[in-house]
Amino acid sequence: MKGLAGKTALITGASSGIGQAIVWRLAQEGCNVVINYRSKPEDAKQTESIALSKASEAGHTIKTLLVQGDVSKEEDILRIVNSSIESFGSFDILVNNAGIQSDFPSHELPTEKFDQVIAVNLRGAFLCARESLKQFIAQQRSGVILNVSSVHEIIPRPNYLSYSVSKGGMGNLTKTLALEYANRGIRVNAIAPGATVTPINESWTTDPEQRAVVESHIPMARPGFSEEMAAAAAFLVSEEAAYITGQTLFIDGGLTLYADFRETWSA
Repeated sequence: MKGLAGKTALITGASSGIGQAIVWRLAQEGCNVVINYRSKPEDAKQTESIALSKASEAGHTIKTLLVQGDVSKEEDILRIVNSSIESFGSFDILVNNAGIQSDFPSHELPTEKFDQVIAVNLRGAFLCARESLKQFIAQQRSGVILNVSSVHEIIPRPNYLSYSVSKGGMGNLTKTLALEYANRGIRVNAIAPGATVTPINESWTTDPEQRAVVESHIPMARPGFSEEMAAAAAFLVSEEAAYITGQTLFIDGGLTLYADFRETWSA
């Protein structure tokens, strides 16, 4: 991808799933990578090791940094951003990937569970974006923010109210920041994965019957893979996408195309 080699990217929630795949793809493109993780340092170290291997195989020499931190905590976010600046002088790309979900009927959803999901998925993304914007502006340089949203940015998800609300908010966060900072050379976009094979979705990806149910709702009849999400992410943060801002790219095998209307059933 044009313009990625030599850049530095900070990726939150980067030790597994889509975040991990984004680290690997950006490393392969020649980006230095800051790998944020909340727990399991062994997973973060493995992510780092594979990132270095992929970069080397592609002919790049990159630098990496592992930074532990919980994006629901403002003090952790400040430390993550400051550590990135101390190590690299600056960074060029923020990928807001960290996310959690909580499964409750809405009338039984505990307040603390609702707050927890919002704190990680939406408030954390805002705080990371705010601190990154400060850094971009202070150094008078362009920058890119990529939010990892979900098809549930626009598709309601019963029993996952807090998750749907957080991703709906992320959609507006993306558009508002993009409009506000476009004249400073700062781009803000999002990817919105559909059903994807990741550890967070093991409840259905490892169960053949449940997986078949999920696939039946997808026009392309299969789930997505983290590598496919990472490829789209790499495009949007690269100079290939220099004229794109304020957009959410849905990567969902057609899930947002109202799959139940594949066969006409109403006028």
